[in-house]
Amino acid sequence: MTDPELKPDESPVGGEMSRRRLLGLGASAGVSALAASTGLRAGPAAAGALPDGATSTPAVRAQAASFEGPHQAAILSEPTAATAFVAFDIIGQDRADLRDLLRTVTMRMRRLYAGGLTENLGPASPQDDNGVLGPAPPSRQVAFMLGFGESLFDDRFGLAHQRPAKLTRMGTFPNDNLDPAQCHGDLSLQICADDMDTVLHALRDITKHTRGGMQPRWRIDGFQSPPRPAGTPRNLLGFKDGIANPATSDPREMESLVWVKAGAPEPEWTAGGSYLVARVIRMLVEFWDRVSLDEQETMFGRRKATGAPLDGNDEFDTPLYGANPQNTTIPLNAHIRLANPRTPATASSRILRRGYNYDRGIDLNGNLDQGLLFTSYQQDIERQFVATQARLIDEPLVDYISPIGGGYFFCPAGLDGAGDYFGSTLV
Repeated sequence: MTDPELKPDESPVGGEMSRRRLLGLGASAGVSALAASTGLRAGPAAAGALPDGATSTPAVRAQAASFEGPHQAAILSEPTAATAFVAFDIIGQDRADLRDLLRTVTMRMRRLYAGGLTENLGPASPQDDNGVLGPAPPSRQVAFMLGFGESLFDDRFGLAHQRPAKLTRMGTFPNDNLDPAQCHGDLSLQICADDMDTVLHALRDITKHTRGGMQPRWRIDGFQSPPRPAGTPRNLLGFKDGIANPATSDPREMESLVWVKAGAPEPEWTAGGSYLVARVIRMLVEFWDRVSLDEQETMFGRRKATGAPLDGNDEFDTPLYGANPQNTTIPLNAHIRLANPRTPATASSRILRRGYNYDRGIDLNGNLDQGLLFTSYQQDIERQFVATQARLIDEPLVDYISPIGGGYFFCPAGLDGAGDYFGSTLV
């Protein structure tokens, strides 16, 4: 598929919110997660599913994704080396403002994905591009995932009757320590790339062209560690993270676990979309680093060095507790056993999990502020994420992690051609 022609006049007033709307919308704080499908530099096609649904696609070469198609294809991409997850509050006053905003966001995503020489708008005008990537940003180097928060469907835009059936405001689970300033939002936008400057280039471009239309509410930057020494990357507790995942190469798995199906109770426009859960999970690394290796492995249910389950030899070995529930080589309260019991009754609660590490320096008490940006995609938040989280309540690991933020969002389907924009069938 070729990139669409990208010209400044293909969106309201030169590809940004119109001057009338900019002046009329005002300024207020807020955030929501906004995500759209694009893709990174094209890499070799995945060679097929590995054991337990792992994929051979390198993390730094997320699958090539386009804007057009039945789904936001970047949802299925492997995590990249760098990301920013930003939630926004919408400032617009009516549905026309919202429509302008969504058109503008989609247009800028297309332009950033296409790359190439930037527009010269004249000596008295601001530059069309911020120049962070040089005079000609490379093409196909950035991916987006866009989502709508539950608060978008309040009374402001007359969309209450169009709210996705399973979209709610994220509640507080036992063991959470949520900061309201780092939760929820009208829109979510996750920007992914191989390099952090590419992520920041895209973030600055989108916020510049939507100023007056939406305002960042909270943001977290993440990174994916390279495999050490091989296999699945590690989190900041030192364990391989996300070994067991549904196979993205299996359309039947994706249809049953990730993509929303057409038909009641879901509004028609939600077909082909997916529910997104974002969780900012702080890791109390100073305390964790004082725990013995044996106790750490017992809490996770895996070997720290290899990622293998405690009853196996390789990270992709299937734990045996599914066939033998009384086998306690992996403790009954181990993280991997609670998260995925591997029983027929829990098979439908599996999620497509994506994780990024984060490091935000130190807190006011001088403690390291590090942790995990957890995201997951699922067909039904209650059936999948909430059911999984309920099994993890009071697991031994909760003494060393503290969920502090996040939200629930709905990622709409892909675009129907080069002239389409995200939310066109909603607004």
